[in-house]
Amino acid sequence: MFCSVTAYELNPWWRLDLLQNYQISTVLLTSRSDGNLEQINGAEIRIGNSLDNNGNNNPICAVTSGFLASQTITYSCNGMEGRYVNVIIPGRASYLTLCEVEVYDTDNLAFNGTVTQSSSFFKRGAEFAVDGKREGLATKCSTTTSESNPWWRLDLENNYDISTVVITARSDGYVDQTNGAEIRIGNSLDNNGNNNPICAVTSGFLPGYTVSYTCNGMDGRYVNVVITGRASHLALCEVEVYGKIHRKKTFLRLKFSSSDHTAAESGKILHQLQSALGSNISDFNLSWTQLPKKEEEHEEEDGGRLVC
Repeated sequence: MFCSVTAYELNPWWRLDLLQNYQISTVLLTSRSDGNLEQINGAEIRIGNSLDNNGNNNPICAVTSGFLASQTITYSCNGMEGRYVNVIIPGRASYLTLCEVEVYDTDNLAFNGTVTQSSSFFKRGAEFAVDGKREGLATKCSTTTSESNPWWRLDLENNYDISTVVITARSDGYVDQTNGAEIRIGNSLDNNGNNNPICAVTSGFLPGYTVSYTCNGMDGRYVNVVITGRASHLALCEVEVYGKIHRKKTFLRLKFSSSDHTAAESGKILHQLQSALGSNISDFNLSWTQLPKKEEEHEEEDGGRLVC
C-alpha cells in the first residue's frame, strides 16, 4: 500500500483543500501495514475555513487512536462546515503517515438499509458486508456459495442519488471473488435487482484492498453487486454507499382571472401560498413566471409556478 509520509519534524501536518465549503459528515483514515502506528495515532482531524497556521487552528473533529496495522477507522464530524481538512500530530516530533484519507459530506447509507444475498457460504451472511469494519478476514466477509451469477443487494428503503460505492476485498487472496463484479443501482427488483443500470465493474483488487467507485449521482433504492457470466463465490468484506436523498421537483401551475387586484397584490398572493403550503411541503420556492395582467387585456394568463 502506498502512503503519504512527511519528514520527521515537529507538528507534521497534511491538508486537503476541497475548493469550496462542505458540511463534513465523515472522515476515514487508513494506517500503514508494517507497524509504526505512532505515525497516525494521536493525530488531530481539523475542519474549517481558515488557513491560519496552515489550517491547523481550525476546529477539531476528532483525535485518532486505536489504529492497528492496515486498519481504516471512521470518524463522525456531524456536519462540521469547512473547505479545509487537516490531519496534524501536535506537540511532538514525528513522521505523519496516511495511507488513505476519505472525506464525505454524507453518512454511510448502508448502515440504514437492509441486505440480502443469493446464498450464504458457512453462515457468512449479507450483513457481514455492512458491519462497519474493513477487515479482510474471510470469516468477517459476506460470502455466497460458489454458484452461477452470485449477487448481494442493499435496500436503502428510499430513493437516493448515489455518489460513491466503496468495496473492500478479503485479505487472504481469492480476490477473484470480488474482481469483475458489476455494481448496479436502480429502483427495479427485476432479476433480484440485477437488471438495474451499471455504475461500475470492479477491478484491480489485491488482498485487503479497498476501492472506491464513482456513480455520479445515480438514482436508486437498490445497490447490487453481482458477478455475471461465471460460477464463483462473491465475497464482500465491506460495502459502503454514500449519497443524498433524491428530491423530485414538481411544478404546479396556477391560473388567476386577471384583475387590477390580482396584479397589485401579486407579492401578497405568493406569501399567502407559501404560508399555506409550508407546513406540508419543504424545500420549495414560489415565483411568477409571468405577472398577472389587468382584465382589460381580455386574456387569462398562466399565473405562477410552484417549485417543490
